[in-house]
Amino acid sequence: MACMASSQGATSPGATVVVKGSGSGFAQEISDGRHLLRADEPLSAGGTDLGPGPYELLLAALGACTSMTVAMYARRKGWKLDGITVRLHHSRIYASDCADCETREGMLDRIEREIELSGSLDEEQRQKLLEIANKCPVHRTLKSEIDIRTRLN
Repeated sequence: MACMASSQGATSPGATVVVKGSGSGFAQEISDGRHLLRADEPLSAGGTDLGPGPYELLLAALGACTSMTVAMYARRKGWKLDGITVRLHHSRIYASDCADCETREGMLDRIEREIELSGSLDEEQRQKLLEIANKCPVHRTLKSEIDIRTRLN
């Protein structure tokens, strides 16, 4: 699959992401050893708006992986895909408002993802690319059971 991940490993082999912040604010420096990013909260939430917030970064990861996976598949098939735009939105909804969800009580996270494909694609190709979008590794990770282990150093 694309986005340099596989079902076996989620990042480049041996990659570690380091996030550093101060106790006085929300701004964070994020490094994967090769790239430096920033995260923050908006001014309205008490941040300094130096970068996207954590949920925007989560949406960006899903959107980037979706686009990469769809483009890779289209290239392999030799399909005329000129461009991909992925728009994402995160919200919290009441479980009772979700007819297709297993959880029936409390709140659920909902991610709405809209994929725009440009190029000379027929309807069958477009539907296949939608199917492939749902198989991107980040999508699979978000839909799976996740085991996060935390310890203090």
